[in-house]
Amino acid sequence: MKEAHQNIKIKHPLTLMATRTRKQAWRRNKNKMALLLSMITMIFGLFWLIWILFSTVVKGMDGMSFALFTEMTPPPNTEGGGLANAIMGSILLILGATLVGTPLGVMSGIYLAEYGRKSRLAEMIRFINDILLSAPSIVIGLFVYTFVVTRMEHFSGWAGLIALGLLQIPIVIRTTENMLTLVPDSLREAAYAVGAPQWRMIFSITLKASIPGILTGILLAIARISGETAPLLFTSLSNQFWSTDLSQPIANLPVTIFKFAMSPFSQWQQLAWAGVLLITFCVLFLNILARIIFSKKKKA
Repeated sequence: MKEAHQNIKIKHPLTLMATRTRKQAWRRNKNKMALLLSMITMIFGLFWLIWILFSTVVKGMDGMSFALFTEMTPPPNTEGGGLANAIMGSILLILGATLVGTPLGVMSGIYLAEYGRKSRLAEMIRFINDILLSAPSIVIGLFVYTFVVTRMEHFSGWAGLIALGLLQIPIVIRTTENMLTLVPDSLREAAYAVGAPQWRMIFSITLKASIPGILTGILLAIARISGETAPLLFTSLSNQFWSTDLSQPIANLPVTIFKFAMSPFSQWQQLAWAGVLLITFCVLFLNILARIIFSKKKKA
């Protein structure tokens, strides 16, 4: 035992302080390196984002005119023309998809947050919803093409509406469930204590408290589907004329931009850049509006 005690070396306080100082210096250096790498990656990402936005604004402004909103898409290699039919078609498709997808998404989110919670059915729905959230949009378009377009034997606005609705529903479900889950259980218990049924508690308390967050999710879902091209290529395709008949192929901005940008005609390319600028501004506006609504909810 004496030999064991003799073998134990007691470090001098100065040695301990020096070791601690070296460790602190190493941690500070690692922190500086991590911050430097983070700044470099942020600058790298912002550089490309600013370049894309700058190119979109510069090239898109050349095609902006009053005729863009009043005239139809022009024939190849001709002067003039606009995107009026494509703009109207996109509005119809997005509005229809929102009217279909929003109620289904909100009701599903209510079930997952209030009724199902930890049930097996709820877990399965969440798993399927996560898959749909990460599924490529072209897969959704191909699915709708197989089960809708081939049975109708022609492209149509209804098929495009269904495809965009299927893309929107998972986003609304996830947002609704998350917002309802954030409502404290004490509010639910207080409602039950005064004898309120569950449906009344949901509509009068939890939904009312979650409306700003749910609206934010709906706006972000609209922004997501605004620029989708792949599913519309398989479903609504396009149309060179003014049409509001959803049972027939209908013009829309994403497909028109794709077709015009791939063409060798300068007028079509100019209109394509103007369409890109329109979609960019719309998506930017929706994101800003969503952030404003969500920030008001936080302050409240």
